Amino acid sequence: MSDAHVPLAGVLERLGELTGRPGRLFEVLDVADLSYRTGIPVAVVTELLAGGAAPEVGLAERVRQRLDFIRENRRRPDGKRYSLGELAAIAGTSRQWLSEWRKSGLPSLEHIDRLRRFFGLPAGFFTADEPEALHEALQPVLQGLEVRADPLSRLRESGLVRLAARAPQMNARQLATLADLAEMLITAEGAVN
Repeated sequence: MSDAHVPLAGVLERLGELTGRPGRLFEVLDVADLSYRTGIPVAVVTELLAGGAAPEVGLAERVRQRLDFIRENRRRPDGKRYSLGELAAIAGTSRQWLSEWRKSGLPSLEHIDRLRRFFGLPAGFFTADEPEALHEALQPVLQGLEVRADPLSRLRESGLVRLAARAPQMNARQLATLADLAEMLITAEGAVN
């Protein structure tokens, strides 16, 4: 069991609590979107969400699989698949060299980072093992469910609830400043979401 399984198990447990579907998260989460964001096949995402394990894959094979996944699942603006020549140009290398990567699965970090940035992929997209990649992709899902489950959690974490508890000892000017600060935070949060 890789080290990434432990944090993933914790996230899956908490998601199970929040959704009421422990062991059946694939019924309530967007498996296709998680696959798209991680480069992990849908069947493997489903297995991991159910608490199972992903097949063991070496680094070179994982990089090759994720490169092929991009080619199959990321489209040009006209909806067509990227050619090997286009991917090579994006990576800053030749088509022949890209073909060699697909065989060996070991491109240079510079070239792989160019592909990653071009497609807006998370750091570690090509190298993270499946549990680690899914763990990272589930973080925003977990945060969103946590906020829905306890809308005041963000206020407690920021200290505003504790500060508001001091309101009886505050004068009118201090209360107005506190209200302005809360409004600024709410407005900034709305702009982010």
